Amino acid sequence: MVMLNMFKTEPLNSVKSLREQAYENIRESIIMLQLKPGQLVHENELATTLGISRTPIRDAFHLLIAEGLIEILPQRTKQVAFISVTKLMESNTVRLSLENTAFQAVAANWDETHPVYIRAKMELDELLQRQADAAKSQDTASFLQLDEAFHKKIMQLTGNNTLIEVVEQVRSHLNRYRFLAMKELVLTKNLVEEHREILACLQAQDQAGVKQTLATHLGKIKLEIPSLREKFTDFFRD
Repeated sequence: MVMLNMFKTEPLNSVKSLREQAYENIRESIIMLQLKPGQLVHENELATTLGISRTPIRDAFHLLIAEGLIEILPQRTKQVAFISVTKLMESNTVRLSLENTAFQAVAANWDETHPVYIRAKMELDELLQRQADAAKSQDTASFLQLDEAFHKKIMQLTGNNTLIEVVEQVRSHLNRYRFLAMKELVLTKNLVEEHREILACLQAQDQAGVKQTLATHLGKIKLEIPSLREKFTDFFRD
């Protein structure tokens, strides 16, 4: 049964369409494991929870099905997709490849005298401080969002919006796992330090350093999966 407090507390508003808001709320609940892998989801129940009609919920489901976060069972019953280890590894490979190219390009062009990079440095420093605060309080949900913002801010410096869209798509499958790993393995403090190293490499225009640090930052997944899969056997498939 879906809990009434599973969604964000902000009221639905007209700035975004009801479909967009329903999609974002349900997607976040899946990523934050409030809706667990294998859990059945029902349009009527979610519509009641959000206080909206079934139509935007149905539209949101279509997006989440296309994204691979919801699966259709016989008799059109729907459930949250299980975490696929194969999909995790494939998504992580794609993410590392794309971010590696983007981050090295940013490093090559970094100019501490240019207003764009001055502003970016200030924003990235602020994100790092907020990440450190979230890590200290073990606020995993906030930390994941700040982690995403840090990586996205760097990619925005490439000016390639298509790149950002593709990376965000492949991270859908990764982020459920990353939330679980951050929470269970208490990884947040180390991740902050790795982010600081990445920023230092960018400022130094050290493309080789960026590549190496990012590979370390994103490459631990193979070592983490076995213990988490053993502890949360019901969450994983293949």
